[in-house]
Amino acid sequence: MAQVAFQGVSKVYADGTRAVNDVNLEIRDGEFMVLVGPSGCGKTTALRMVAGLEDISEGRLTIGDRVVNHVPSRDRDIAMVFQSYALYPHLSVYENIAFGLRLKKVPKAEIELRVNRAAKLLGLEEYLKRKPRALSGGQRQRVAMGRAIVREPAAFLMDEPLSNLDAKLRVQTRAEIAKLQSDLNVTTIYVTHDQVEAMTMGDRVAVMRKGELQQVDDPQTLYDRPVNLFVGGFIGSPAMNMLDAKIAQRNGDLTATIGEQTISLGTETISQRPGLKAYAGQNVVIGIRPEDLEDAALETGAPADRILSGRLELREALGSEIMAHFAIKAAHAETDEMRELAEDAGTDEGPQIGVKENEAVVVARFSPRSRVQEGDDVRAVVDTRALHFFDPSTGAGIYDETPPRKGEPS
Repeated sequence: MAQVAFQGVSKVYADGTRAVNDVNLEIRDGEFMVLVGPSGCGKTTALRMVAGLEDISEGRLTIGDRVVNHVPSRDRDIAMVFQSYALYPHLSVYENIAFGLRLKKVPKAEIELRVNRAAKLLGLEEYLKRKPRALSGGQRQRVAMGRAIVREPAAFLMDEPLSNLDAKLRVQTRAEIAKLQSDLNVTTIYVTHDQVEAMTMGDRVAVMRKGELQQVDDPQTLYDRPVNLFVGGFIGSPAMNMLDAKIAQRNGDLTATIGEQTISLGTETISQRPGLKAYAGQNVVIGIRPEDLEDAALETGAPADRILSGRLELREALGSEIMAHFAIKAAHAETDEMRELAEDAGTDEGPQIGVKENEAVVVARFSPRSRVQEGDDVRAVVDTRALHFFDPSTGAGIYDETPPRKGEPS
């Protein structure tokens, strides 16, 4: 095992494209680190630099105590798992797993010991004589994992290994990979576009945008305290609702006006985010997660100043919950970050059918006991303690201190 460290690492292509820019990141010994972000954010390029498949333009990359900038891939003591499995179709499962060890001229008895041990770990013992074509997608991915495990590397590198699997198998396999990594305790760098994978698997998650790290934290911290609009909008499924709002002071309290409706923020919200006081009289972006909205009809004594009202446009009954999409007279936040996230999610093609130009659609995760139907007037209680606020100019999250506005010194 070994730690992996990026020290001011950049990748600049011949045409001047800066795919990765000044990344400083330390992956601890035995840690499961996930790199996540939209397509083209630089996460795979960063992984390929660790693997030695991309040259490093600037900075230093170390694996353990060794600088590996100019060390060939074969000499880096890493094992990579690709999304395409990359198995030899004419070889059996046993031979595929053993292939790298035979190239290194590992003794036959040692090969057999390692292959059988990996097969037992991965539940592949009964498939060792089969060819890859006789296996399911999930089983093939396990063979690819086995080939990496038997090498007993200092670090595993995984490039979207689950992207070719169907939804049910992805859930099962990601749990297996997380358990396996925990059992083996091998330093692992895992790249994915799927933020649900990132949140459920990583000890820490590094969110990337346009080649730069945005935030590196444990999954719960990313969810609770996103450092900026981009991280807040990317982490969470369904995504956080981002709306234009104006903060005002009223009777010692702060309020947020969203379109034509005003909600009271309450003392707990202000104590958690004291920097919000400096925004009285100013515009902010307010973030509301779907799970922090509930049907007011189910909440006895719901305070009138914590409710958003609208018209239900779409009702998705999922059994354990109802996804309620309701329109309110307000505006979605229009920032570069939000446009980029909408483009990545494929939701940038204009307003939803039936929604008027001066309306915004808010997504809420209601209890399955809710009886709202499409076309109904909806009243949703907002858990104001869980609201998020961002500076519309800088995109920075508003927490303890007021972030500098664009053009101001930090």
